[in-house]
Formats: sequence, structure tokens, C-alpha cells
Amino acid sequence: MIAAVLWALLLLLGSERPTGRTQAPAPPGNPVFQPSFIHMNGPTVSSFLVGNSADVVLAVNVFHVNTETGMLPTVAYCSGSNRYGEWSLNVSHGMNVSKVTVTLMRNLQLCLSNATDCCMEPLCVVETLQVSACRGSTMLAKLLIQAEIYANSSFTGNVSENATVIPNQVFQPLGSCPCNLTAGICDIRCCCDLECTPDLKQLFSGSCYTGVFGGNVNLPFDQLCSVQTTNSAPDWFPFLCVQSPLNNTPFLGYFYHGSVSSSLVSSFKIPLQTVPEKPLSGYKQGDPIMTTENEYFTIRQQSMAGQCVGNSPVAFLQNFDVKCVTSLSAYKEGLSHNVMINSGTGDTIQQNVIYGNVTDVRNFISKPEDIQPAEVLCINVTFAEYYMFIWKGKTIEELNVTVLAGELCDGEILTQRFSVNFVSFNSTNTTELSGNPGYQVGKPVRAVNISSDTVTTLKLWQPVGSGLCTSETFTPVLFGLNSLSGCILEVNINEDCGQLREDVTDRLNSLIQATHVGKRGNSSYNDLNDLVEIIRLELPNPSANGSVGNLNGICSDIPANLNIHIITADVGAVEGIAQEEILGVQISFSTVIWQFQCGIICENKSSSLPIAASVQFIKVPAQPPIPMTRFQINYTEYDCNRNEVCWPQLFYPLTWYYTGEPYSQCLAKGLILAFFFLLAVVLSNPWSRILKV
Repeated sequence: MIAAVLWALLLLLGSERPTGRTQAPAPPGNPVFQPSFIHMNGPTVSSFLVGNSADVVLAVNVFHVNTETGMLPTVAYCSGSNRYGEWSLNVSHGMNVSKVTVTLMRNLQLCLSNATDCCMEPLCVVETLQVSACRGSTMLAKLLIQAEIYANSSFTGNVSENATVIPNQVFQPLGSCPCNLTAGICDIRCCCDLECTPDLKQLFSGSCYTGVFGGNVNLPFDQLCSVQTTNSAPDWFPFLCVQSPLNNTPFLGYFYHGSVSSSLVSSFKIPLQTVPEKPLSGYKQGDPIMTTENEYFTIRQQSMAGQCVGNSPVAFLQNFDVKCVTSLSAYKEGLSHNVMINSGTGDTIQQNVIYGNVTDVRNFISKPEDIQPAEVLCINVTFAEYYMFIWKGKTIEELNVTVLAGELCDGEILTQRFSVNFVSFNSTNTTELSGNPGYQVGKPVRAVNISSDTVTTLKLWQPVGSGLCTSETFTPVLFGLNSLSGCILEVNINEDCGQLREDVTDRLNSLIQATHVGKRGNSSYNDLNDLVEIIRLELPNPSANGSVGNLNGICSDIPANLNIHIITADVGAVEGIAQEEILGVQISFSTVIWQFQCGIICENKSSSLPIAASVQFIKVPAQPPIPMTRFQINYTEYDCNRNEVCWPQLFYPLTWYYTGEPYSQCLAKGLILAFFFLLAVVLSNPWSRILKV
């Protein structure tokens, strides 16, 4: 049945492929489903309707395979609804993309008794669905879904709220009979299995499992005094043996159930918000900056959830650069620029504000296509705020603010930018270092182009608006943070493969316009010893033909992925803080085969080609480890890391390296131990025989 349905779907998809000039093209602007065919194995599946979806009605229907021809019906179902039997259709509309979600509204539990609302067989649902996008009685696009959903195999009984208390293995054995592996059945040779009757135990009474696996969880250990009668113990054994019950064994998990003093449990209650203290002795790194009214100086920042909050305090000596997306209805003004801040010692610092207007709003605003400027309300709002704190020691000397404003209309999406930069008072320029001397995690990787003597940085795409490559902005590569970004390139069906390959390569190379990167966070751009050359691997040679099989809409060897590998290492420490350095940078490309995506009919319009860039930081040892000698490899008995007994450290307490006790006490204890050792030797068998003679 399943094979027949899949074969019918393949025939149906094959029949809809364009066959030349005999098939009339669809009107321009028709929407398409991406993807247009989905194999569904869960209760929910989603696709996207891309294109102009105005006045488009979606409906879901269930198809049945024709038993005679093995084909699916090709009738356009435009009279359906968003519910069909046990299937539900939900649509989330966007600007030019609508998310279509199909959900199965039934119970997927496997039947345990005579229940009806359940699955009778493990393969619960096998159906073929079609989601039609119609305008009037004309079907513009359709989505085929092959559903093969199995019943859930999870537990369906009543769950008791009485949780089973598992004993702590540090004080009590968890399993008294480990060889009892099968419930309700007697395990052969497991004499501690309570399910074994006396008659069954007689069959294997002489072959029972021994040790812990056989239920003897309290094994006599070698240090017990009672084992002298069973084992061949040395003569000095009675002087050093341990007299202890079997319930107190040295094996982890089999200690006796003794009294344990419980530690103090810390409270998880959130303390009440207290009034912050007024800083008088200066700030230290991480302290919140206060205003003269003894309140937090706040700027919009991103939270851990990725959302922007407006009441976030600014921390001393901690830079940040965030972007917040808002609209006219959700826009809120921040803290007034007339607020004065505390320098850290009680002095007043006034903000030096410079106002400016944004002329090119394309990097800040994304506009919907159907908006009419004459019909909406527009107001003047803040687009960006750049704060520069001039600091010296533990105090703030000056605060310079640059505010960029522009016009925001109703229906537009605004991407605001807020940045804070701390600059030292003794700094000769405002160039921000990425560490001193080693790199700090989260700081930009320093780069320079030696050929053009241009200071730059490694960049990644920062998607905004529609995500197209033509409207993308850039963000620097941050040290120690693996990243992946990309954008969408619009390509026509008649695109020349050679030109497409060249355009994609140019866009990826625009991210890396540097020839060298700085080894350290404070590397000088004028000293080649402080720089590392970027190794660029050659692009793979494209095939001789511009397209695969000389077909339009298919191109091979498209370098759609840029791979940046940065090798780092710890090269030392400053005041106990590890300093990281860049040892090498390699850039390579990964190729893909691009194919024009068609809907029902391949139209002469643009298709999408996603291109991406990834950054991976690889940390290696700064120096190779010292190789092991042949003696260390062969004779592991003297390796303290691979043995419980470390003979080379037998006399470690008597050396100067042992600092746990005063040396005089260690020496005295060592002499006493030597005395007992000599006494044991004197009382041993050879000496006792000599004394008897």
C-alpha cells in the first residue's frame, strides 16, 4: 500500500513537470509552496507559501489512490475548508511568506484494551493529503503530503505521584541481588533471586554466581584481620590489619548506613530589591553606573532570551553593541539625555549630546510592499544612540553621546542600534583593542590588508528585513564564538552558471577583505611579527559545461559556503588569567549544485540561492606534550596516573615538598613508622627461629 502511494506521488509530480512550449505559463506573481512535497511522520508538519497571497484561500483534502491505475486524482479542489476529517489547517500570514501548518487531530496512543479512540496497529495513519491554494476556482499552487505516522509507544497508564525513593549508594547498597535480571522468572544460577523455588535452586546450587553479582554485596576485603585464616597472609599482617564488620567495606556503594550530618540548604528565595548604595570610592569593572539621583543609568540591551529590555543598567568597563527591532506602535523613548551620572566619587558628569538625522534609512527600516505613504502616520523617532565613556582609574571623566533620528511610519519595522564604548583617558586614539595582550572572548578579531594598508576586520552577514544579500548589513567576527550566518541571493532560471559562480565568489570574498589578522588583541598593524597571514585555499575547478547536462536552471560547483577556521592557543597567563593568541587562519569554500525551484509551472522569475559563511575556532596546545619514554610505556606499575598505588611517592610525606604538616612532625612520624617496621622484621619468622635456636 505504501509503495503504491509513493509511486503515485512520483508519477503525479513527474506529470506536472513542464514539457516545452505546449504548456502555457502561469500568470506572474502566483504563490508557490516551499517545499511542495513533504513526507510526514509526526502529528504536525509545516510548509511556506511564498509569493503574493492576496485573496488566496487554502484548503486541505485527503486523496485516495485509484486501485486500477495507481494514480492520484488531478482535480483542483478549491471548494474545501481548513478542516477535513481528522486534519486541521492553520495559516500564519507574513509580508510575502505565509506559514502553513497541517495538524492531525486524533489520539496516537496504541490500543491496550477495547478502547476506540486509539491506534489499532503500530502504523496508525497512512494517507495522502493535498493543500490547495486557490484564487476563486483557479488552483495556483498545491502541497502534497504523504503521511505515515506510527503510534506512540510511550507509557499510557496512570502515573502515581508517589515517587520511588532511591537510596543513596554512598551509604546503602542499591541492589541486593544484581543477578536478578528478569522480572517474574527465576534466573538460572542466581541463588539470591527470591523468585527461584527451593526445587529450582537444587538444580544449580553448586554453580551459583559468587561475589557482588551473586548477591554477596559485603565482600571481605584483603585488609580484614579475619582473612588471615583463609589467605596466605604475611607474618607482619596482624600489625597492620583492620578489625571492622563486613557492613563497613571500602568499596564505593557498600558503606554502612550510618548517621550523616545534613548540610545547610541554601534558600532560593529572591531577596527584596534594596536601594543601591551611592558610589564614593569609584567603580570597579562590572559595577552598575549610577545617576546623581542614586538610580541606575539604563540603556536598552538584549536579555538572555534575545529580547530588548529598556531598564538594563550599564556596567562599568563593559562594552556592548545591540540591535533592537520595534514598530511605531511598540516604540518607547529611553532615558532622557538630560540625566547626569555619578563619576564614581560623587562628582557630576553631564552628557555631551550631538544630534543628527539619518538620510539613508535602508539599514534601519524595512517597509512592506503594500504600504501607501500618504495613508499612514509618521513621527520622528530615535534610530541609534552611541555612548562613549571616557574613564580614568575608577572614575568616569566624560560622557559623549551621538543620537541619530529619523522618520518612522506606521507599518514599518525599525531596527534600532545602541552601543556603549569605554575609552581610556590616556588613550591617544579611540581604536578599541580586543585584549591586552591576549584576545578576550567576544571581542572583534583584528585584521589588516597589507596590500592597501587598510585596517579592517573579518565580517559576517547580519540579516535584516527580507534577508536578501542586496540589503544585508555586516557584523564583525568575534573571538572565541563559533558563528554561522547567511543571506539569500536571487537567481533567474536563465542565469549563466559562470557569471553566477563569479557573483557568489565576490560576495563571499567581500566578507574577508584582509590579508593578515592580529596574533593578539593589542597587535600592531605595522609590525609583521604581530600578524598572521590568512591562508586561502583555491576554489575547486568548475566543470567544463556551464550547467549540468546543458540544462537551464541547474548549475554545479557553486561556492555557496565560506568556511573560516581560526586556530588559537593559550600562550601564557597575566595575573592568573590565561592569554589566548591566534596561530593561524584558513579560508576554504564548499560547493553545491544549484537547481531552480519550480512551483506547478516553471515561470520566468527569480529563485533563491542561500549562501552562508561559518566561523570555527579550534583551540590547540601551545606546545606539544612531552613524549613518553619507552620505560613509561612498558612499565605502567610505576605510573602514578594509571595505578592506585604510587611507589615513587612512597616517601613523599618525608620530603620538603609536603606542606600539609610541619616538617619536624613529619620527620618524627617517619621515624616512628621506621621503628615499627624494624620491630615487625625482628618478630618475623626468620628472626624468631634464630632466637629459639
